[in-house]
Amino acid sequence: MPDTVLFAAEVTLNGLMAGVLYSLVALGFVLIFKASGIFNYAQGVMALFAALTLVGIMEGQVPFSHLINAIFGTNIHHFGWHVPAVLAIVLTVGLMVVFAWGVNHFLMRHLVNQEPIILFMATIGLAFFLEGVGDLMWGSDIKTLDIGLPQGINETIDRVTFDAFGYGLFIDNLDIVATIIAVILVVALVLFSQYTKQGRALRAVADDHQAALSVGISLNYIWVLVWSIAGFVALVAGIMWGAKSGVQFSLSLIALKALPVLMLGGFTSIPGAIIGGLIIGVGEKLFEFFIGPLVGGATENWFAYVLALLFLVFRPQGLFGEKIIERV
Repeated sequence: MPDTVLFAAEVTLNGLMAGVLYSLVALGFVLIFKASGIFNYAQGVMALFAALTLVGIMEGQVPFSHLINAIFGTNIHHFGWHVPAVLAIVLTVGLMVVFAWGVNHFLMRHLVNQEPIILFMATIGLAFFLEGVGDLMWGSDIKTLDIGLPQGINETIDRVTFDAFGYGLFIDNLDIVATIIAVILVVALVLFSQYTKQGRALRAVADDHQAALSVGISLNYIWVLVWSIAGFVALVAGIMWGAKSGVQFSLSLIALKALPVLMLGGFTSIPGAIIGGLIIGVGEKLFEFFIGPLVGGATENWFAYVLALLFLVFRPQGLFGEKIIERV
């Protein structure tokens, strides 16, 4: 088998696994947009904040220790204990639920029926606020996130493919685990949306707020629920990306890669977020592999946005979004 085909197969597999993680981030956007019509710019910062909180809890770090030391002249940084990963994840999920309640109670419920641009600007403010709080609570240094996920080349795949084709495919164990977890979560969210009472209520709110209210659906409950789910999705995304490249403030930029995913799949479609993520993941890897050397490389930085721009021009509703027809 030609080497180019084998290299392309390796690139495609890695692209698919990256695409699943893109889809996971995009799902947070879709869930909130479907339930409230809000484009949540803070989704990427939520992933950062959740990952920072998880590391801080696991390491027994004192929240706001730098601020406390500056005010009182103390020198405290850690409680002196370490929390098991599973318990730390549970505590972080609880904190993200409290965060969801706070966002709805102190921010979003006061902006009901406002213009979409106002809601969007509110989430921008929320993103910077959350980033600042995360810095004050846990510090800005790069943190190592280790919850026991396997890392390094998968030797089984390397050996089997080398025996079969004379070329061992380099597939990272962490990417495999992250893909499996992301697929399970995506399937669970789809099943939740389609077959549970809360999922049907969420879709009813997405279709018509007033009609949902008329049949007894609590908008506050739905919004807290959907922000909680988005927080959980952000935590999973933060764990996967944080374990891969360390928990650092550039982690919040993963949200920017989710934007082309949404433009391809549609802002209101869960299947669209999945398909869009896979297209972006595979597309950027293959484009870099085949075209990158011809144009100087680094095409992964802009390929997704150029593709999204083409979709905005020729199919602005995305692959699965609903076409909007207005009478004039």
